[in-house]
Amino acid sequence: MTLEFPGPFLKDPNDQEHRLKTACATIGRAVECDIVIGSKSTSREHARIRLDGHRWFLEDLGSTNGTLLNEERVVTPMELRDGDTISVGDVIFTFHDPDTTTRESAIPDLEVDTTAGVVRVNRRAVSLSPKEYLLAAYLYDHRGEVCSKDEIGRAVWPEYESGGIFDYQIENLVRRLRTRIELDPADPQLLVTVRGLGYKLLVA
Repeated sequence: MTLEFPGPFLKDPNDQEHRLKTACATIGRAVECDIVIGSKSTSREHARIRLDGHRWFLEDLGSTNGTLLNEERVVTPMELRDGDTISVGDVIFTFHDPDTTTRESAIPDLEVDTTAGVVRVNRRAVSLSPKEYLLAAYLYDHRGEVCSKDEIGRAVWPEYESGGIFDYQIENLVRRLRTRIELDPADPQLLVTVRGLGYKLLVA
């Protein structure tokens, strides 16, 4: 399958563009690869970018040193979006898709991967404390719903079976989580306060 230009491409650290001219492109040290990297840290067939419908995915091909998408190791195929960074060995590419229509949004793209224990904001993993993660996971599991402080207290502090969690502790935890996931913590668009009732997580 041949793609029409301009089409998606990878830009390397030298600003050279590597066009994805087919629906499946391999990256590696072997001369047979579509994008050849002459680095010892790169496996012969290191990674693959493939088109599935209208979406592009990145896969690691069992490489020795692994493949990273936005600094997160690729274990299963991961969807690519315009502006993503791809690390193949010690070479970092930037994925560009000119056909992608970008839209500025005040609400960040939040994902809570409970299987991996990872929280991503705009597709990039964020570092959270254990309690911040428990709060994010609980709110994400109940996204779109108003969660009372009592419910949050029981979910985040299960060690206190008979209560004993004060409002200020929950408010401080919410404030800290906002600094991690909001574009502007002072004007939260994702984790909002519902006065007199509790908190609500707004996720598309």
